Amino acid sequence: MERLSRTALLEAGIPIVRLFSPEHGLNATAPDGAAVPGGTDPVTGLPVVSLYGERMRPAPESLEGLDGVIVDLPDVGTRCYTYGWTMTHVIDVCAEKGLPVWILDRPNPLSGALAAVEGPILEPAHRSFIGRHTIPLRHGLTLGELARLWQRECRPTAHVHVIACEGWRRDQLWPETGLPFVPTSPAIRRFEAALLYPGLCLFEATNLSVGRGTETPFEAVGAPWLDADAVAERLVARRLPGVVVTTDAFTPEADPYAGQRCAAVRFTVQDPTLVRPVALGLALLADIAALHPGAFAWMRYPTAANPTGAGHLERLTGTATIRDVISTVPESVDAATIAAWTAADGWAERAGAVLLYT
Repeated sequence: MERLSRTALLEAGIPIVRLFSPEHGLNATAPDGAAVPGGTDPVTGLPVVSLYGERMRPAPESLEGLDGVIVDLPDVGTRCYTYGWTMTHVIDVCAEKGLPVWILDRPNPLSGALAAVEGPILEPAHRSFIGRHTIPLRHGLTLGELARLWQRECRPTAHVHVIACEGWRRDQLWPETGLPFVPTSPAIRRFEAALLYPGLCLFEATNLSVGRGTETPFEAVGAPWLDADAVAERLVARRLPGVVVTTDAFTPEADPYAGQRCAAVRFTVQDPTLVRPVALGLALLADIAALHPGAFAWMRYPTAANPTGAGHLERLTGTATIRDVISTVPESVDAATIAAWTAADGWAERAGAVLLYT
């Protein structure tokens, strides 16, 4: 929930009596993975119940006295972004209490074009708070459509009502809406970051920086030991669509490598309709691993939802296959391998049952 959303609802006469906070907090400013406290909202004076800390779903008593729950969240169309899964927890508990849930829908900034969807589809063994259902990594749904899918396939007793957004077409990326891009979290500050996030987020499970603590997180990856020129040369040879690959350097203010100068590979979006971020991220992972066998490593990524940080890559990708291959034969990851990993077989039929926009 962005800051103006809750005040706008109150000004419209909606009798909001309690706020529920997802990861990053009500103002989308809390660091990634950090527990968000409850308390009192200084803007409205309303009590705040945290849904990203000791609890990830509402306690039944926190719903006492409510007529229903409104969900108003700015999603980025990527399975491992937590807002959608917070919504599903709210739907689950409201279903148990017999309360309706209203979703105030928003455009998917990465478009709803099913031709642009990218797997892997989550395998049930790797369900977690960053992936509760068997959907692709870049799924092509709005949050309202995801709620409809969850109701249809997981929680049929839920009372879910979607207030559709007006004037949006499935083929529209965020810039085509003509609306300003409001940061959805501290590291997703621009549309370009949101577009590249489904692939570059995979580097959270490695010993490379995704640029947190720089001006352009999720638009480059780097490390002090990275041979950026060699990696960029290999990526250019792959002819990745929609982006220009260059070398750069940055000094992040956040770990890993806080305060250290990092050689980096940067991606400039040239044609967003052509960008396939998951394929890009997988190619980048494989090329860095192949060129740096002594330096590249997988890392744990502790968060409030996964305190040990174990198995983060499997939670992000939804499969164990990718870690196994890149750990052993990264040079074998060619276009055909990436195409197989990013396939989303059967998804168009499942998604088709819940689409709200054409």
